[in-house]
Amino acid sequence: MSLLRRVLALYPRIPSAYQRLTKSAAVPDGETSQRLLDEALAEQRAENKQRLSALLEDSKRLVEDSAGWRLALSPGDFEWLLQVLNDVRIGSWVVLGSPEERVPEVTEETAPDIWAMEMAGAFQMGFLEEVEGLGDKEQGAR
Repeated sequence: MSLLRRVLALYPRIPSAYQRLTKSAAVPDGETSQRLLDEALAEQRAENKQRLSALLEDSKRLVEDSAGWRLALSPGDFEWLLQVLNDVRIGSWVVLGSPEERVPEVTEETAPDIWAMEMAGAFQMGFLEEVEGLGDKEQGAR
């Protein structure tokens, strides 16, 4: 749980200037439109940070038991949490220079970004595998 909290504390990770309205400059009043996009993204990120905080403090949805931690999420919350983790994973990749094939050499400077990218991806896969496993169990019980 402490690892998940550390990874989620990195949100948002994608640099705000990374998401452009368009790759071409052929948009009428592109500067204003880009500013509106940036404002909307900032608002969404602030809401997501509040939502993360509420989730991690909700003792009804996040419970420690003898087997470890249990996190109760609706399908919509599950999708949202995957998107937050994806922001951390992709944002870390962007900070690393968006390497196409290999992650850069692990150095004192790159290690935190590589760690964040890999841990966010591991949590995404773990959550997806758990949900898939639950679906398999339900189908087998029929």
